[in-house]
Amino acid sequence: MIFRYLRSAAAACISRAKRGRLCLALAVVLAASLCACAGQNNALPANAPTVTIGIDPFEPYCYLDGNGQYAGIDVDLATEAFTRLGYKVEFQEINWPDKDSLLQDGTVDCLWACFSMSGRADLYQWSGPYMYSRQVVAVRADSNIRDLADLAGKRIGVQATTKGEGLFLGKIPSDLPAAGQVSSFATTEDMFAALRKGYVDAVCGHEALVAGWISTETIAYRLLDESPLKTELGVAFAKGTHAELSTALTQTLEQMQYDGTTGRILEKYGVDAQKAMGGDENA
Repeated sequence: MIFRYLRSAAAACISRAKRGRLCLALAVVLAASLCACAGQNNALPANAPTVTIGIDPFEPYCYLDGNGQYAGIDVDLATEAFTRLGYKVEFQEINWPDKDSLLQDGTVDCLWACFSMSGRADLYQWSGPYMYSRQVVAVRADSNIRDLADLAGKRIGVQATTKGEGLFLGKIPSDLPAAGQVSSFATTEDMFAALRKGYVDAVCGHEALVAGWISTETIAYRLLDESPLKTELGVAFAKGTHAELSTALTQTLEQMQYDGTTGRILEKYGVDAQKAMGGDENA
């Protein structure tokens, strides 16, 4: 309403011969202001298509914040990428074992949940990779364990049903030396309690969980420089579907890495951007 009034006032002013030049300048300024205001409105149109994203909460990739809103690395990346492509996003928490059937029946359009592409290349229509997921090993700061080779014969703590457990139990192929003992714990808290009390010599887990836990602990821990496993993370669509969208999403994710958006989002959640985007070959 205010803008319409200003436009009318400027037009009326221009029609007056005595103030022609002055009011023409005013009209130009007003028009520029209107354009600037319009340029600042980056909201998608009301009729923009919506993409429904299946998620499985896993902090810091996806979780509910203090306001009950979804937040995290994957949430921020998905929102930014799909907005650039002209889509609204809707996040839907799913029962992860049902993910394939939910993709096939269209309940969700894609899966974006720290989902590893490794070993699944032919199972889905993929976008990405957009970053890497690392397993890391943590020891007490005063430990004489310096690299993965030093884990030979040592007592290792892992969380049950995780990739860390699979690595040290030999279910996932790796070059890790044979451990003397592998203890599986129900939670990250239990795993670190065992390390703190000296029941295990080292623990292995997902970088986000391990680094997050270390940051809250009062005693000093140290991460080994080497990673026993690094996997590519991607966005999964049902096989044979959304080919054009998945290709466009891959290109957009590459642009976000190039322009620094991905790095800023990773650092916002305390993740080493260089290593997470594959910049460290030893990671």
